[in-house]
Amino acid sequence: MPDFIAGLPKCELHVHLEGTLERSMQQALARRHKSHHAGASSPESAPPAMSGAGVSGAGVSGAGVSGAGVSGAGVSGSKALASDVPASATAPADDEARSTRPGSASAAASASDEFGTLASFLAAYYDGMRVLGEEEDFFDLTMAYLTKAHHQRVLYCEMFFDPQAHTARGVPFDTVITGIRRAQEAAEATLGIRSQLIMCFLRDEEADSAMATLEAALAYREWIVGVGLDSDENGNPPVKFLRVFERARAEGFHATMHCDPNQVDSLRHLRQCLDVVGVERIDHGVSCLQDDEICDEIARRGLGLTVCPLSNKRIYGDLMASAVTEMLDRGLRVTCNSDDPAYFGGYMSENMRALEDAGLTPSQLAELSKNAFAVSWLPRADRDAYIAGVDAYLAANR
Repeated sequence: MPDFIAGLPKCELHVHLEGTLERSMQQALARRHKSHHAGASSPESAPPAMSGAGVSGAGVSGAGVSGAGVSGAGVSGSKALASDVPASATAPADDEARSTRPGSASAAASASDEFGTLASFLAAYYDGMRVLGEEEDFFDLTMAYLTKAHHQRVLYCEMFFDPQAHTARGVPFDTVITGIRRAQEAAEATLGIRSQLIMCFLRDEEADSAMATLEAALAYREWIVGVGLDSDENGNPPVKFLRVFERARAEGFHATMHCDPNQVDSLRHLRQCLDVVGVERIDHGVSCLQDDEICDEIARRGLGLTVCPLSNKRIYGDLMASAVTEMLDRGLRVTCNSDDPAYFGGYMSENMRALEDAGLTPSQLAELSKNAFAVSWLPRADRDAYIAGVDAYLAANR
């Protein structure tokens, strides 16, 4: 079924930009900063190092947000320059797809480990992003992901980013978000792929740090569609950040939270997301199948569940494809996503191929795409148009 998957219109709602940092780009950025350092009069030209994988003490003090101005929501109407687009944006689609297949040289080089636990993955994740220190780094990172996604027929995506992990290293908030925004505009102008940005708070940091990050983000309100909660879930329940999410909703942000599989107190965390915080989507969320009442409530509200098969396989040893099938059968709006593809061995198409290998049919894969468009934070008319496109593609390829 590779041709069906290759042409299927897709929507990705759960991808961490820092998790798309391939080994080859890490090395290129390290060389860039080494070169800058060699020609500079001060060591401050090199990106600051992370102080530990857990980014303890993360905050946004010193984040440069003064004078930031935005005009208009989303990325439409951008005036990106063609010179902002790297040469990789013109790579042939079939070559791009081959380069990110699980087991290929590129994927194996950057996702060779079975992490076994969420904590072991997070240690590698935070260590890898130390090379991100300048606006151009964030532009290159985002443009590389959007180019790959475009070649895999992702028409629209909502991307996570973790500003606290960068501001903790002395990288200004403005540097991070401006580099990302430039790439969003360039990708839409040259490739046609649309995107919006979700700012995640690190749940293993204090709520005060999350609130400070939210306040720093207000100067860029029109560049950020929603807020999320990620990082180590153990001992960090959703209610820890209730005030932050209440403030975010009051400022007009959409809200989602990670509820990773197989975590301590998974069901209690899901209940807090539903009954206390009141999120609009749940990231991962597979553990809901352990409780019929929770499943029924998620279905009643029409909430999206952003499942990530290859992530599940790398961390928990199971794609959880049977859980995806059960969610579809129960009428839950489950979606397929890549999470941290540089670490888990595949982008959107590879995740769908893994589900296809596990027995999902073309109709079920199309339903995953339709669900993603349906629960995206796009205007209703746009969502309906994308869903109609998926239906038309399925009808033409039965």
